[in-house]
Amino acid sequence: MSHMSTPVEPKIKLADVHKAFGPKVVLDGIDLAVQPGESVVIIGGSGTGKSVTLKCILGLLRPEQGSVTVDGQDVVAMGGRAREAMLRKFGMLFQGGALFDSMTVWENVAFGLIQGRGMKRAEAREIAIDKLAQVGLAASAGDLMPVELSGGMQKRVALARAIASSPEIIFFDEPTTGLDPIMADVINDLIVQCVKNVGATALSITHDMASARKIADRIAMLYKGRLIWIGSPKDIDHSGNEFVDQFIHGRAEGPIKMELRA
Repeated sequence: MSHMSTPVEPKIKLADVHKAFGPKVVLDGIDLAVQPGESVVIIGGSGTGKSVTLKCILGLLRPEQGSVTVDGQDVVAMGGRAREAMLRKFGMLFQGGALFDSMTVWENVAFGLIQGRGMKRAEAREIAIDKLAQVGLAASAGDLMPVELSGGMQKRVALARAIASSPEIIFFDEPTTGLDPIMADVINDLIVQCVKNVGATALSITHDMASARKIADRIAMLYKGRLIWIGSPKDIDHSGNEFVDQFIHGRAEGPIKMELRA
């Protein structure tokens, strides 16, 4: 071991994380380290625990076993004030956008700045307009209501909101759900651009393989509570893992049996 290079502390680290709801085991020993500035995408079917993983990182759920750290700090043990400070590092793009329909577009983008940071409205509006420009929306769009926008434009607004506070870490929860393939590609490009501009670490969950390939430095596949494969997008086509193969090609036949029982 050379003493020259100190290993960089992972931005997010999960070690042997277990989470169950009663008899239903959702996470069965997850190990994942996300490095600063890296974009990791977790893929997997519906109900495989992708969202539960994010909630454990945010401290919204407490694992029964294992540790979760953000910047080397144990999230599980964190008290109220430390958790608030930790949550300030995060920006989020929720599935479906989740915009407030009673607020204008710019107020949506500035929401965290005004509510969370107590920023003056005029200053927050300037930042919001700047972030809207970064996702390709004109300043005039800032005065519209979300209902006046198409699905693709709403997604852009949600992305502008996610990057508004220049977060250190951004979570993308199914960012392309409900978009046609062309609009999804536009959003994927914007995600890559915005994450780089902000210099953020990104963790995304999706079952859209086109999206995963485009935005990931590394892809991790979650199946039955475990990460069964982690690698770069260019290696996923010859993963040598039949579960991964079936998933990325969307085949009905294969080792992943569809559980169709209600």
